[in-house]
Amino acid sequence: MPELRKDPIVGRWVIIATDRAKRPSDFLREPVTTTSGRFCPFCEGNEDKTPPEILGWRQNGLGKDQRGWSLRVVPNKFPALGIEGELARQGEGLFDKMNGVGAHEVIIETPLHNMTLAQLPEKRVEDVLWAYRDRMLDLKKDKRFRYILTFKNHGEAAGASLEHTHSQLIALPVVPIYVREEVEGAKLYFNFKERCIFCDIIRQESVSNARVIQETEHFLVLAPYAPRFPFETWVLPKQHEASFENSQSHVFENLAKVLKQLLQKLDQVLEYPPYNYVLHTSPLTENTQDYYHWHLEVMPKLTKVAGFEWGSGFYINPTPPEESARFLREASLTEPVGEAKPALSV
Repeated sequence: MPELRKDPIVGRWVIIATDRAKRPSDFLREPVTTTSGRFCPFCEGNEDKTPPEILGWRQNGLGKDQRGWSLRVVPNKFPALGIEGELARQGEGLFDKMNGVGAHEVIIETPLHNMTLAQLPEKRVEDVLWAYRDRMLDLKKDKRFRYILTFKNHGEAAGASLEHTHSQLIALPVVPIYVREEVEGAKLYFNFKERCIFCDIIRQESVSNARVIQETEHFLVLAPYAPRFPFETWVLPKQHEASFENSQSHVFENLAKVLKQLLQKLDQVLEYPPYNYVLHTSPLTENTQDYYHWHLEVMPKLTKVAGFEWGSGFYINPTPPEESARFLREASLTEPVGEAKPALSV
């Protein structure tokens, strides 16, 4: 019989459609592949085809927008928001509006076109995380911004317009409603119990183990109790901290290992699926340290949101989280997953 499950943080209900239960092989989709058949502005040698570099990590001492880099951050060529100008908040009768001011940046994670984040060495994955942190610390100095959204679209079905592995960061002048719901849900729980709900979830799930995919000294990787999507996965730091950018250095090192292994497991179990991940962190101008807890949410793109979801706010998930956790937990990484091919010039 199907189950209705309530997310303990935001109060969102989801339907776990056990009568439609699906194994990993039941999801029909195109696997994500990387090819070199067309021009790519993100490849090494094409630095002049992107906007001027904001951040670049090089070992050979070459200057900005030159070859020899391992990671670059550049402004998005087609930004959702513009960096220049004032917000100019104003009313129009009962309506409110402001200028579309913000920052939209692209983190190019490797110079190699045919590599994915799951295939990069752990140190390179860690570099990506440090780039997130460095850009967040810089952008939060701008008092116009209220939230920094960091995310990755992997594969065309997940919204990636370029296949060269990259992630994005958008600084916003408002706090998104989904973030607001999560922060307020965590605050209500703290006001009632004087504890962080994420810390309580970590403690309870570590004991039950039914939805745990991986546990390390610093992180718990789990399928949430009420997942919106099949194989939705959360990566939670065990040390309480509201803001990702305030984490200690050993956290980034361990997160790189955990994230790489999770993406490898998804590739193995789901045969290289498209996916999104989103970094959930504290709003910039609010003191949420007592009750909020940063984390990473990874969502393979296996099903489509249709009329029922849009009309009701419910999500229908055909795979119970206990099952998806078991499939990922049992995935063996003794053999390399998605062995990278030799780099091709583009």
